[in-house]
Amino acid sequence: MTNFLSPPPFKPQMAADKVDKTYSLLRWQVFLGAFIGYAGFYIVRKNFSMAIPMLEPFGFEKGELGIVLSMNAVAYGFSKFIMASISDRSNSRIFLPLGLVLAAVSMMFMIVPVQYLGAEHKEWAIFLMAALNFLVGWFNGMGWPPCGRVMTHWFSQKERGTWMSVWNCAHNVGGALVGPMAVYGAMWFGSWFYGADQQRYFLVGTYLFPACVAILIAIVAYCLIRDTPQSCGLPSIEEWRKDYAGTYSKKSEEVLSSREIFLTVLSNRFLWYIAFANAFVYMVRYGCLDWAPAILTEKGIHIKEAGWAYFAYEIAAIPGTLVCGWLSDRVFHGRRALPTIIFMAVVAVFIFIYWQFSDNITIVLLCLIAIGFFIYGPVMLIGVQALDLAPKNAAGTAAGLTGFMGYVLGTALLANVVIGYVAQNAGWNWTFVLLILSCVISILLMMLTYQEEKRTL
Repeated sequence: MTNFLSPPPFKPQMAADKVDKTYSLLRWQVFLGAFIGYAGFYIVRKNFSMAIPMLEPFGFEKGELGIVLSMNAVAYGFSKFIMASISDRSNSRIFLPLGLVLAAVSMMFMIVPVQYLGAEHKEWAIFLMAALNFLVGWFNGMGWPPCGRVMTHWFSQKERGTWMSVWNCAHNVGGALVGPMAVYGAMWFGSWFYGADQQRYFLVGTYLFPACVAILIAIVAYCLIRDTPQSCGLPSIEEWRKDYAGTYSKKSEEVLSSREIFLTVLSNRFLWYIAFANAFVYMVRYGCLDWAPAILTEKGIHIKEAGWAYFAYEIAAIPGTLVCGWLSDRVFHGRRALPTIIFMAVVAVFIFIYWQFSDNITIVLLCLIAIGFFIYGPVMLIGVQALDLAPKNAAGTAAGLTGFMGYVLGTALLANVVIGYVAQNAGWNWTFVLLILSCVISILLMMLTYQEEKRTL
């Protein structure tokens, strides 16, 4: 590992009378840096989806643009796991802003294949777009792991659910900004670059403007984030709060080699249980979200109403995530498996109602709001549980394993490919059966972790 990424050394502990005040202030500062920094990643993550309608008039076709789009999810799933092992051995203060800057620069260069190659050299343009969108996805995978490292070092297990539920809303904030930034970026700066050629204004709004904002956010995140309490002259969070998890030991404060990190994570069967559970949770998450417009329009519901159902699903995620995190800390005392099981059981009920009344837009809207409310809590809690079940010095890799299974197996394979082919060959009824079955499988897998989780508290 290069020296500039190495974690900062521990400083001598400051005077006892300064610890409490400094700790309280720095925790808020670090949390704000992680929140803003992670939101920045979502400003430069799925911008290509916004560009697709504007690229078609240039001579690009949906099929080939779909290939470009898929590169992002595949790269993100692999990166979230692989880069996590590097993150666990790196300074989060540098690792997160570095990933954000690299993602932003990759996004900027998405202008090149349209501007300088175009449909006249379509094969090369598509290849370059795919490669750049792969890089965007890969560098975006550098966002979650350092945040997971920060959260495990600055927040103890019995409070982590609440803090991480708030932090997890960063992706909703960042994702919500993509649309307005594309519109206003094109309006404000499009003429500076393309004069009267308004057809190309979207290149500025969709790619360049968000990338520049993301670089500024990376600078802010660097100024706010600190790697560990000990690097600031403070005791460990467990010592300060007198809240020692079952997985805690002095060795968990040490930096491990890549081999030690992977052996620690891959040999933990409970992490595999929640990783596979996450795949089925993601199948439900994106199976409901991505296919909702297609299901509803085929049932005769207008596309505008289907669009509002999509919007409601995402917005409901914010309060649902906050409630789930709070419950896991305050009601279930740091246990994640039980609230995940309860929430997934409720999701299954609303999927069944959605299935039975899919031609009634009012009931469908209520069901999608409920599913969005209850599904994002488990999505967040499984990531938190991965941090809980692994030592602090392997926490990012543990969460990366669950993310890899969620995006590659759960989203790309199960939610996109399997559901697509089942809907095509067997009809929508069988897709609802698959979604309910996924809820059941995720519940059974989470049950396998319940006793082990009690031991870690």
